[in-house]
Amino acid sequence: MTRSSTPAAAGQPGTAGAGTMPSGPAGQPIPFDDGRGPQGGRPTVTIGSYPDYPSAQRMVDHLADNRFPVEHTAIVGTNLTLVETVLGRMTTGRSALIGAGTGAWFGLFIGLLFGIFTAGNWAAVILVGLVVGAIWGAVFGAIAHAMTGGRRDFTSASSLRAGQYAVTVDAQFADQAQELLGRMHLTPTRRTGG
Repeated sequence: MTRSSTPAAAGQPGTAGAGTMPSGPAGQPIPFDDGRGPQGGRPTVTIGSYPDYPSAQRMVDHLADNRFPVEHTAIVGTNLTLVETVLGRMTTGRSALIGAGTGAWFGLFIGLLFGIFTAGNWAAVILVGLVVGAIWGAVFGAIAHAMTGGRRDFTSASSLRAGQYAVTVDAQFADQAQELLGRMHLTPTRRTGG
């Protein structure tokens, strides 16, 4: 993907080099994001760094309670770590059981849809949908696990965790934010330009 050589054209919809970028809310152009962070934004200052998200959130909430223009703040997680917690072993039987549960919910939904329009025994229609859904879900769950060939015989949950959370504000509001932060009696670990 290429960018326009003129900065004005790069962020304007419908201009050469803007691609298919639509307008944002209220017709404001959305800046091009290539995944490397903000593009040409206002200079920011880190007014506090906290070990956990609730502390950073509490600080921004304090600023909001004191009528600080919080639309000029950001909470930035740094030192990101991906943690994958292994929950247990995945066997063909367990995969079939999970598939049966999922299929039962889907079968219940289909059974309810058909049951609404049934003049006779609607409970039987719902029960048949639930049972058929559970059977097909179990079959597909077992087949899906067998097709992995044993390459991933465990279940897990992934989460992204930050080592610390920095609260940044636009440079023009840094002194005001620092003054309000001092009233809260929170001592940030540092204040740096960004």
